[in-house]
Amino acid sequence: MKDLSSQYLRLKTEIDRAVLDVFENAEFINGAPVKAFCKRLSSYMDAPYVVPCGNGTDALRFALQALNIGHENDVIVPAFTYIAPIEAVASVGASPIVVDVDPYTYNINPELIENAITIRTKAIIVVHLFGQSCNMEAIQKIADKYKLLIIEDNAQSLGATYIYKDGRNQKIGTLGHVGVTSFFPTKPLACYGDGGAVFTSDGELAEQIRLLANHGQTKKYHHKIIGSNSRLDTVQAAILNVKMDYMDEFTERRRQIAERYDQTLKSCPDIVIPEKSRFSTHVYHQYTIRVKNGKRDALKAYLAEKDVPSAVYYPMPVHEQEAYRWVARLSGNLDVSKCLCSEVLSLPVHSEMSNEKQTHIIETIGKFFF
Repeated sequence: MKDLSSQYLRLKTEIDRAVLDVFENAEFINGAPVKAFCKRLSSYMDAPYVVPCGNGTDALRFALQALNIGHENDVIVPAFTYIAPIEAVASVGASPIVVDVDPYTYNINPELIENAITIRTKAIIVVHLFGQSCNMEAIQKIADKYKLLIIEDNAQSLGATYIYKDGRNQKIGTLGHVGVTSFFPTKPLACYGDGGAVFTSDGELAEQIRLLANHGQTKKYHHKIIGSNSRLDTVQAAILNVKMDYMDEFTERRRQIAERYDQTLKSCPDIVIPEKSRFSTHVYHQYTIRVKNGKRDALKAYLAEKDVPSAVYYPMPVHEQEAYRWVARLSGNLDVSKCLCSEVLSLPVHSEMSNEKQTHIIETIGKFFF
């Protein structure tokens, strides 16, 4: 699905030099590359404060804790997503309220949010899934009406831009009260291990998150609050500094691949190609089609026989996971998410894919259907 080896070989000289510099300087914890990376990411995102941490799930949990969300609160989450948002909500003792998604963009459906709001609801976690933004203006309007906080999970869409109706542009991840991301190896901006970060324009919130990620320390051996040990490793920051130079180039290549998929697969009656949002650019963390008429699993098996990778993101809605059946509260019937889980199939989309490899994938899909 992602050719990480070939991408490393392309950047090998720069990455090896950056990593060796860390070893030679022995700045293994909170070294200079961490500070340099946060400064660069802050500039790229136009986010005044960037707080690094150990992974994207910790970033979500710290955001919730810093916003004082806990046992007395409900938090709205989408039904169709990775487990991290509902996991983070449950970990702070809050109750996740699960809302259905749009059948074409796969993002949370704003029209269903208002019915899910209770007197306990304090926040909405929006997940910008697969590479493009949720309908943030509609969500912001609801949040303003009910005085709710917005937390953006931008792990899959870092680099995408929101386009307001009045023409203004803004990097997604910076539209809510706080945004988070992950640098997991397959993400749009990826390291070679775990890593994450939080974005905010609120200095006091940033300082609280910084404390939470570093043992609650104001200075060494002085602990103001109960915190965690969740740091972005210096080696990983050094790698991220190199890859930031290529981030937009990699994104453009994924867009080219996605456009070719669109043009060649849209004529297949059993395939629904992913819809591009009118209010967001798309960075194509995944290229995810819907396979109709019960043919998804057969197509996946056929592709595997022909050495074509594919993946199902995600095989069940979050509220059907065994761990969360007891804690998730449902809003509506969630039929769209259930349907997506039986139909979605993600095809390879990455910066190192050759035209020849994509042709093989497209032709193999064509042979299955025709």
